[in-house]
Amino acid sequence: MKKMSLVLAAVMATGVILTACGGSKTAQPTTAATTAANGETTAPVEGNSKALDLAVQIGPDPETIDPALNSAVDGGNMILHAFETLLIVDSENKIVPGQAESFDVSPDGLTYTFKLRKGLKWSDGTPLTANDFVYSWKRLADPKTAAPYAGDMLGYVKGYEEASKGNLDALGLSAPDDNTFVVELSAPCVYFSKLVTHGSMVPVEKATIEANADQWTLKPETYVSNGPLKMIEWVPGSHITFAKNENYWDADKVTLNTLKFVLMEDGNAAYSAYQTGEVSMIKTVPTEEVPGLKGKEDFHVEPIMGTYYLDFQNQKEPFNNPDVRMALSLAIDRDYVANTVMQGTYMPATNFVGPGISDAEPGSFFQDITKKNNGKDYFDAKDQEANVAKAKELLAKAGYPDGKGFPATEYMINDSGYHKPVAEYLQSCWKEVLGITVDIKVVEWATFTPTRRAGDYQMARDGWVYDYDDPSNMLNLMMSTSGNNNAKYTNPELDKLLNEANTTADVAEHYAKLHDAENMILKDAAIAPVAYYTDFWLQSPKLKGTWHSPYGYWFFQYATMD
Repeated sequence: MKKMSLVLAAVMATGVILTACGGSKTAQPTTAATTAANGETTAPVEGNSKALDLAVQIGPDPETIDPALNSAVDGGNMILHAFETLLIVDSENKIVPGQAESFDVSPDGLTYTFKLRKGLKWSDGTPLTANDFVYSWKRLADPKTAAPYAGDMLGYVKGYEEASKGNLDALGLSAPDDNTFVVELSAPCVYFSKLVTHGSMVPVEKATIEANADQWTLKPETYVSNGPLKMIEWVPGSHITFAKNENYWDADKVTLNTLKFVLMEDGNAAYSAYQTGEVSMIKTVPTEEVPGLKGKEDFHVEPIMGTYYLDFQNQKEPFNNPDVRMALSLAIDRDYVANTVMQGTYMPATNFVGPGISDAEPGSFFQDITKKNNGKDYFDAKDQEANVAKAKELLAKAGYPDGKGFPATEYMINDSGYHKPVAEYLQSCWKEVLGITVDIKVVEWATFTPTRRAGDYQMARDGWVYDYDDPSNMLNLMMSTSGNNNAKYTNPELDKLLNEANTTADVAEHYAKLHDAENMILKDAAIAPVAYYTDFWLQSPKLKGTWHSPYGYWFFQYATMD
């Protein structure tokens, strides 16, 4: 076997330079019990006079914090503080040891053997072994779980197809001993070590799930985890609080006493909480405040790996017609959306895969190779006149000249960030350019994501922030088998191409086929890319030791306060 031992890297990040105040304090010994989500009381946290009580805002009540079911950034941000995968991504975006201290890969690339750290424990103090990973990955594959990421994460594991139909023992997983976890693949996967870092691949405790079924995530005493923090309180609509997990293998480096996620969807409420010092960091900054915040040292804008796009429900008329989809897409002035509607906090999307995503050659980027291969970007954001002319031509070809006869249509959004201003622009644009009437349907976040996933809409806003640095993570969304294919797009030719790309051991072939797949998706207008993501947020200048990843997550477990 080819040895690929990993040396543990320091994950203490250098604090960013910021300004503003409040939201945290040095912890005092805690004596009062806390109230759980079900109204029951839980044991108090042991206080630490030198540790930090930190409060932040990254979103409202999550749809779920079950690692197997979550597909949203806010829920993922909570999960990554409570759980840990075999391998993790550090502050420099490098893959380093997590629950596994090393791993081997067989010469044919088909067998991964992970060596777990000795003495691993769950947050309840019980031993964590390799069998817990076997159980957890089988649970992810189980069709009864209905995990949206199952195919994306485990599709290359031997026996997945059978497992996805209910025969979980067919999955190529084994635990020869308590500290050894073996994964057999059906074909090489050049980015499997990246998949292992994904939040859905964490272990979950079998006993607590079997005892509590789908309610296991709702109470601190049953939300048993293995990461740097553990849940101690959940008051729906108010906050979820985590505390340092004393049973975490690297607990000595965790600087927090508690981390309180204040649950807010309204940007104005979040901004007020930040101004009064209730929280030290907010993700949901009111868009109307952005012009006045630009240039201030506590306002941060950083690019992330992700694309903001529109879903057309491909199975519903008239969106089952690619000419209709392309007409609606071309009519969008992407430069105007990114630089005016979104006030320059996003970048115009000229392809599906955006900047920062690696290509085959070290130091090369997928988007640059796309432009080189095609001679240009797919969308020309600077020639809107030509785009509009083509959009009108296609709509007429589809049988709706100047929008005549086009059915009344709804565009579904959740009301946060720029979603409503963008929706209002689209409503106006499609009316003026194409003669199409579109109503805006605003749905609260907890309802929005399951409604979109079920395909119960006509058009909807969507977006994807990468889980790992490979273009397949974005392009695989359009596979007919993907649980995250909200557009309900189906193309057997694309499925075949992506399967070939994802199962070759040849890195150059992998990327070449992904370029072909992106062109196919864009030519068919499966979705409409609009803008490339950035994250913008406010954070206290006193808060140090945190970092923001290109995957759109914030890491707080090593935070300190000046």
